[in-house]
Amino acid sequence: MSAAFSSVGWKVIAVLGSALMLAACSNNDDDSPDTGEAEQPPPPPTSGTLIENPPPRIASFSIPDLINLIGANSTAGRVLDFIVDPECGVDVHQIRYNTQDPAQQPTTASGALMIPTGTNAACQGPRPVVVYAHGTRAEKAFNIADLSNTENAEGLLIAAAFAAQGYIVVAPNYAGYDTSTLPYHPYLHADQQAKDTSDALAGARSALPTSTAPTITDSGRLFITGYSQGGFVAMATHRLLQKNGVAVTAAAPMSGPYALGAFGDAVFQGQVIQSGPLLVSWIMTAYQRIYGNIYSAPTDAFEAKYATGIDTLLPTTGTRGQLYDEGRLPREQVFSSTPPDPAYAAYTPATTPAELAPVFARGFGADFLVTNAFRGSYLQDSLAHPDGGFPTVTDGLPAAAPAHPLRVAFKANDLRNWSPTSPVLLCAGHDDPTVQYMNTELMQRYWTAAGVTASIRVLDVDDEPSLDDDDAAIKLGFNTAKESVAAAAIAGGATDGGAQAVADAYHSSLVPPFCLAAVQSFFDGF
Repeated sequence: MSAAFSSVGWKVIAVLGSALMLAACSNNDDDSPDTGEAEQPPPPPTSGTLIENPPPRIASFSIPDLINLIGANSTAGRVLDFIVDPECGVDVHQIRYNTQDPAQQPTTASGALMIPTGTNAACQGPRPVVVYAHGTRAEKAFNIADLSNTENAEGLLIAAAFAAQGYIVVAPNYAGYDTSTLPYHPYLHADQQAKDTSDALAGARSALPTSTAPTITDSGRLFITGYSQGGFVAMATHRLLQKNGVAVTAAAPMSGPYALGAFGDAVFQGQVIQSGPLLVSWIMTAYQRIYGNIYSAPTDAFEAKYATGIDTLLPTTGTRGQLYDEGRLPREQVFSSTPPDPAYAAYTPATTPAELAPVFARGFGADFLVTNAFRGSYLQDSLAHPDGGFPTVTDGLPAAAPAHPLRVAFKANDLRNWSPTSPVLLCAGHDDPTVQYMNTELMQRYWTAAGVTASIRVLDVDDEPSLDDDDAAIKLGFNTAKESVAAAAIAGGATDGGAQAVADAYHSSLVPPFCLAAVQSFFDGF
């Protein structure tokens, strides 16, 4: 035996012997017999539970802080003229919660929990809860809880209209955004988005009261609202909560694409909406992921120059503007200016209603997104199996038996299939070039025909006020804001009377603050 072995080898043997003894001890500690069966994985997390409870407080704003932030944002600032001055400060918590994807597989999402603070009686004790669903955001990093982000006008609006007025606010980012583990966003998928939002509500309620606001509790009064995509999500969430027996005090969806079947037909029949390429590509690729049959290959639906990578394009890690600048999406043109068949010339583009014809025309050209073959097959089906709400209003119902897979998906997510038992306010503007006003009209018509006994109120902020009009201030304010946008465009050299500038701003920044002010007043009545 060498000296080297005696100094090193015995140490190795000793270490190995100790390891074997530890392994033996480990085996002896297990009282269960070794059956040879694989260890079972842990159960999936329960939907609606917080990943971190209590959720971290990421910001706290005094009343002057909020007024300064809101006033510095041109969109959010308009709401200050139509709501009472903030009565409360606001604590903002970041929530992360467990939810499910469209296949009922576990995933995560995040959002904001806003708590009113202050010594005012309106900021203390049991408080009502407002669930707010945000509009379409192209950026994956979007976080509605980040009120310091100058692009987050919605977060500031709901802080001013609700949290600063004594409401507890729950605002999900949705699966696929921010820190969510889902690699895509189930855009306008009614079932998943409603479950996601109700899971955000359940998680947020489990965090109340917070340690920094121990006197603020849930009063049991629950309100639901949202704008654009969020209007659709708000209505789908109301439907789900009502089905599940969760009491909803009142709801107020705003400018949402509720009648998806009619809305989709309108777009393919030539009423191409503002931001059409982004919105059309997103809904088609999201439904492809969910249903798997919208197209066999991206080039079947999208022009070759845009097809590569389009399935994973949205939400983007960059910005919406970069998608256009980098040539990954056309900025305006969805369809070819040459119709798929001469019989479809009247739809290429649509020319009525006349006030929106210039918007529709910009959706056609040589640099288009959707192939003529795909559009042609959609048109053939929509004309053979028309929706009852477009182009002619008959029964107002979705098409009875659509055959095109995209139309089938639209029908599956259309909200003309339920009746609320709680009061509802529907708010929008009739010249909206992004989400046509017919969505609001068709929901109102459906509920009237269904004999809904709950109060259904519709507000068109772009309407002329009448005598003794409770919404006169909002309607006059909207008209003034619209005239201001047009005047600024004319001063900048516009030769169309500012029409395009108004169309560009209509859905994104003109309607939201006025509808939100109306919703805040509506909720205050309960």
